[in-house]
Amino acid sequence: MFGVRKGVRLVTVLLPEAYLEGLDELVRANMYPSRSAAIRSAVRDLLKKELWERKER
Repeated sequence: MFGVRKGVRLVTVLLPEAYLEGLDELVRANMYPSRSAAIRSAVRDLLKKELWERKER
């Protein structure tokens, strides 16, 4: 499936243009190699904060 790694699923989302511009800025600044990497990082941080840490309490 389009070179996607095993255990990784493709998800399509609609984002405001401003979010895409911000993602592109992070990529241009070499903070992330791609939009996908930046989004994965953001989702991981959200899950850690809102879900996984809450379960530890």
